[in-house]
Formats: sequence, C-alpha cells, structure tokens
Amino acid sequence: MLTEPVKEWPVFQKWSTDELLAKYSSTIFRAEAVDWPLNTYVEYMRNNSDESPLYLFDRSFVEKMGLEVGHPSVVPNAAYWPPPCFGEDLFAVLDSDRPDSRWLIIGPERSGSTFHKDPNATSAWNAVLRGSKYWIMFPSSSKLPPPPGVYVSDDQSEVTSPLSIAEWLIGFHAEARRTPGCLEGICGEGEVLHVPSGWWHLVVNLEPSIAITQNFVPRGHLSAALDFLQNKADQVSGFRKNVDDPFARFVDKMRQSYPELLDEALEELAKQKEGRKRKWDEIVHANSRVDDPSGKTEEFSFGFGGDDSDIEVP
Repeated sequence: MLTEPVKEWPVFQKWSTDELLAKYSSTIFRAEAVDWPLNTYVEYMRNNSDESPLYLFDRSFVEKMGLEVGHPSVVPNAAYWPPPCFGEDLFAVLDSDRPDSRWLIIGPERSGSTFHKDPNATSAWNAVLRGSKYWIMFPSSSKLPPPPGVYVSDDQSEVTSPLSIAEWLIGFHAEARRTPGCLEGICGEGEVLHVPSGWWHLVVNLEPSIAITQNFVPRGHLSAALDFLQNKADQVSGFRKNVDDPFARFVDKMRQSYPELLDEALEELAKQKEGRKRKWDEIVHANSRVDDPSGKTEEFSFGFGGDDSDIEVP
C-alpha cells in the first residue's frame, strides 16, 4: 500500500461527489447491469438500504469525462497518471487493441466486489480518492486452496461463493483471517493498493467512496499473461471483437517493441511446459507396470480422487 503518489493527482485534489455532480450530472455511467445518469446513481447511493448496493464501475469514464491521462511531464493537463513505481504496462503495446484496463468506481457503504482474480492474469492498482475500503487478499497457487467459502471449477473458469459480501463476512471472515497467506487492510483517501497477478481479493467500501483502478502487465508477470492468453483463451476477457487472437496480437506487438523480453518470457513458458510434461511422463512410466510375486506383470491403474499433487495434465 502506497501513501503518496495519488496525492499529486488533480482528481484527488478536486473530485468529490458534489463536484462530479456539478460537471457530469447527466453523463451516463455503468452501475453493474444498468446504465444511469450520474445524478440518478448518486440519489440511489445516498438513499439506498440494500444489503448489496449497486456499484458504479465504468470502463469508459476517461472518454465520457474528457480526461487526459499521463504523467504531467508528457501530458500537461493530465487528470491523473499511473504511479511510476509499478513500472511500464506491457499491455500498452496493444494501443487501441488492449483489453479494458481502467475503471471509475463509485459506491456507497457496503458496496464492493466479492472474491475474484483480475482478468487475463493482470496485476492491478486501486487508488482511493474519497472514502475508505477494506481489503482481504490471498495469494494464488496450485498448492493452495481458494479462500474459505470460495469454490472454483477445475479449469478455474467458474467461481462460486456466497451471493453477497455480507454473507461471506458473516460465514467465513473469521476462518479466513486464520488462513495462512491472508492479508487484510484498510485503504484510505490518497492511498493506492497493489494487487499482484493471480491474487484472490474481496473489497468492500466502509463509507461512500470514489476510486480509480487500472489493470496492467508488469515485466515480472509477462509470462503469466502470455500463458493465460494462450492456454485459457475461453477465459480471456475485455478485448474488442476485432481482436480474433489476443495471444498472437500481443506476441506480435511485443516482438516489435520488446523482442528480448518476449523471448525470455516464451522460453520460461516452454521450460514450465516441459517440466510439467517430464513429471507426468515419470509418473506414467514408473507406475504403468507393476511386477507381482510370480514374476508376471500386470497393468497398473490409478485415479486422481485422492491425489493432492499440483501436476497439470498437458
């Protein structure tokens, strides 16, 4: 969690709910499954008593609000810019073909997001401009189960958990806090939280809040993003319809801009794949035939029901 970069942003110094209403009252924003003018959403936000309030989560806010984004040394009228400490965003090589990557988030107390991982194996930062947010996070690994109360399909394409944040907090929060790897904290005004690639996280607003979040691919997680785009194509999201093959498009653009970095990441992926295949072959060859006392051999069969190995079948 960082405490300084956001405080330099003009939007941090100027934005409040009333300020946004004064400028963007009739602008349409997406609040989960509905599109409302900002004044309609703010009226709802201020008067609702829902257990799970609607959350304004808009991916096109920069265009709708006419904002300029970038470091002021390059973009003099910038409204905000990604904290430099996170380094370059390799998805930027895709330019207009990049998947959805930034969102304006506005919500009342109790609103938020249930447990999820960020899309396309990206990392993220979340900057709070007004209000405060409670976060609880868990690292992700084939050797670790998902957070308590969260159930994931074998291919990780489907996630089942309590319908509301309140239900999860009541039923599983105490257990989660005792679970190895659990991290939790409160992110307040002017602070920004980093979510590493692949981490499970749940977030809830402790008071009416305004935030900006962005997903990105840092150098250290390039291989994870490439692996996801190549091997989980059915789970890739956020790309425009004209991008038929996100993996091929990303590789092509990386080849033009960062050829050495791309080669290193692809080599790492190849080694990981070969390592998984070698482990699998060793198991199959070692156990495919078992000698019995008479000197005869019989076929050996096995199943996965009680196997806690993290080996992936190629």
